[in-house]
Amino acid sequence: MTPAVASLLALVVAIVLSMTSRINVGVVSIALAWIVGRYVAGVPASAIVGGFPSDLFLTLTGITLLFAAAETNGTLERLAGRAAALARGDARRLPIVFFAVACAISAVGPGAILSVALVAPLAMVMASRAGVSLFLTALMVTNGANAGNLSPISSVGVVANTAMTGAGLPDHEAVVWFANFAASTLVAAAAYVLLGGWKKSPGVIAEKVDAGITPGIIRLTLSQRFTLLVLLAWIAGVIFLDLHLGLSAFAAGVVLVAVRAADQSAAIRRVPWGVIIMVSGVTVLVALLERTGGMDLFSSLLARLATPRTINGVMAFVTGAISLYSSTSGVVMPAFLPTVPSVVQQLGGGDPLALSLSINIGSSLVDVSPLSTLGALCVAAVPDGEDATSLFRKLLLWGLSMTVAGAVLAQLFAPVFS
Repeated sequence: MTPAVASLLALVVAIVLSMTSRINVGVVSIALAWIVGRYVAGVPASAIVGGFPSDLFLTLTGITLLFAAAETNGTLERLAGRAAALARGDARRLPIVFFAVACAISAVGPGAILSVALVAPLAMVMASRAGVSLFLTALMVTNGANAGNLSPISSVGVVANTAMTGAGLPDHEAVVWFANFAASTLVAAAAYVLLGGWKKSPGVIAEKVDAGITPGIIRLTLSQRFTLLVLLAWIAGVIFLDLHLGLSAFAAGVVLVAVRAADQSAAIRRVPWGVIIMVSGVTVLVALLERTGGMDLFSSLLARLATPRTINGVMAFVTGAISLYSSTSGVVMPAFLPTVPSVVQQLGGGDPLALSLSINIGSSLVDVSPLSTLGALCVAAVPDGEDATSLFRKLLLWGLSMTVAGAVLAQLFAPVFS
């Protein structure tokens, strides 16, 4: 068995175990990465350890620690009341509000990751208290963030449009954004209907929230006001000063603890360490997959099915499958968008713009997967008392299904926008 095949099979085993058992898939992934990497592929242990996503780990830990501090002193509960006010006391509107807020934040510049990092903790708390499905909430937040993610002023939109310009497809910023917006909005609407978001009774929010966070009423203590000020300063620093998302969150958390606005021990206990290990561990195995050629093997097996007539759907499926466990803006878009002209040439047909849009749509719709940063942030934001493992499994299955949904949407509608 070749190292590429072995690493690909290891990933399949890890994914299957994550869906069929309660074993932390991150721990399993690290063990499989060591066994396959060291004893099948001959990769040094230091290289396997080098696949650990330190940036992702610090980002997830810093953000969850900061918001855990804001939760322990009651700040998030008070802000949740304001979120309920936007829905006017109607739980049926909450998922729509989450979608709109995440979309707006993502579109103005920071992109989907920061948008979800900011919205998910509040959304999960409010959804839990209002009796709204956490699964639906995660889908609305992530798809809302993706809907605004490719705006011309978004950081990810800049990545996509720059790569397309390099591939000979300049000046399509509006089409790129609208096609991605339409796909994400359609998927969010389908999730809202399928998961019964419209069935909640109008008065459920007022019945579920605690005293002191009634919709529209915010009574903040001095510590909570200072916490809110720190959170706003952190957001501004990330957006306007390009501060590192995770490291700056650590600094903001230190400030809260230093002035005794939050309890350090309580905040650390609330950090979802199991979830962070889950996501980071899988990434170690994925890094081995890339090193041994397993990802190339997977892509080539799928790409062989393409013809000029089916290339949009196939490319959306392939990039979606890769984006499930890789970075959309950091890996998939920069790697695949520049190849569009040569792919069209080798196939002897196809529309370059439609193919580019297919890559964008296919790789973005799957980002709800907990193996991607957006899904991971939602799982990490699950409140105490809720089942994070169940949400992990549901998001993973939904993310897998989006490889097919993205392929269908790209095949049917990408040519319409080109």
